[in-house]
Amino acid sequence: MANGSQNGVSRVLHHSEYYLKDGNITFLVENTLFRVHRHFFERESQFFIEEFAKAPQEGTSDTSAFRLDKIPSADFAKLLWVWYSPMYRRFGKPKDHWLVILELSTRWLFPEMKQLAIDELQNLEMDPVEKIVTYDKYQVDKSLLLPAYKLLCKRTNRMSNEEGEQLKMPTVLGLQEVRERAIRSAAESGCTSPTSADAEDGVLEKILNEVFNLNTTNRQAAKSQGQPIVVPIINAPKLDANGATSRSFIASTLNDHKQPKEAEKKNGMNSREKATSENLMDDSGGCSTERPTCVTWIKAQHGPVYVPVLTFIEFVMTVAVVYTSFFV
Repeated sequence: MANGSQNGVSRVLHHSEYYLKDGNITFLVENTLFRVHRHFFERESQFFIEEFAKAPQEGTSDTSAFRLDKIPSADFAKLLWVWYSPMYRRFGKPKDHWLVILELSTRWLFPEMKQLAIDELQNLEMDPVEKIVTYDKYQVDKSLLLPAYKLLCKRTNRMSNEEGEQLKMPTVLGLQEVRERAIRSAAESGCTSPTSADAEDGVLEKILNEVFNLNTTNRQAAKSQGQPIVVPIINAPKLDANGATSRSFIASTLNDHKQPKEAEKKNGMNSREKATSENLMDDSGGCSTERPTCVTWIKAQHGPVYVPVLTFIEFVMTVAVVYTSFFV
């Protein structure tokens, strides 16, 4: 379907595939209207979330279409294909197709779509110089460039002027350093008339990692995480016949997970409790002036009458000891 302007100078076309009847956002790219679903753009892209908030009325109709400048309509259709592909698989598309998706997903902040494009490009044939330049431009994980760097270092022919212009000067100098170090390594291994291609793969990879810092991301992630935190594994509690937590289970759990320092604290606590209990009663059988524990006092005053109360209090105190052992 085509819409013509009044003066006949330009014609605005509805895209044959991506002008959907149930769409709720309209884009104008070059002279083509796309009507699609706003949900996909707001689900992932912070760029479009902010742009839509600036002009909430834009894109609600053909006359107020959301304009996207400096992008071919064919490229925008490639991005939409990721969501609206009629096939439930994405293989078979050429390198240029995924390069367009990589560019637009980077520009418009679609991180998941960008990762998809990178994954697909990793499975396709790509000139090493083009791959280095592309991944550097779109800030792709540098460690993925190791095979490309190895190819450049191992090939016998020299780098052309055109390739040197595409690569940045630090990259050119870095490759030269890697080749020289690889030649020295091959010579030290007894190779006569060595070249960089004669170096062992492991040695060459180590040199590349050192020169280009290819595993920076992994090291920073390990540093930020620090030493692994040991989390005690606590089994599910066992219940007694009355549905209460078994005291033997609590005692065994405490013994399994307490640390030497905590054991020291617990031993000291038991000694103090024992001393308090012994000093609770004076020689005459009355209450001592020493401050008693509540459990010992109830036992001394009321005997077996308060057995349920004692059971509950002992349970609470046991839980308190467990809590102290793990968190204090």
